Amino acid sequence: MSVAVAKSRTIEIPEDVAKALEARIHGSGFSSVDAFVSFVLARLSEQPATEPFSEEDEKRLRERLRSLGYID
Repeated sequence: MSVAVAKSRTIEIPEDVAKALEARIHGSGFSSVDAFVSFVLARLSEQPATEPFSEEDEKRLRERLRSLGYID
């Protein structure tokens, strides 16, 4: 009997965010920031979006991602 192993991807988060998450999960039972982020994102993906992004929301998101250096 074989056990299916889920594929994973690597994402980058700012160091200050990682440090804040490390402090937040201390003593919580999560073994790592990776485990915590994976848990949170999985829960978020289970919830249907209440409303699609408006054009203004998308514009603000793109500007924020650009300012953080994630997109050109």
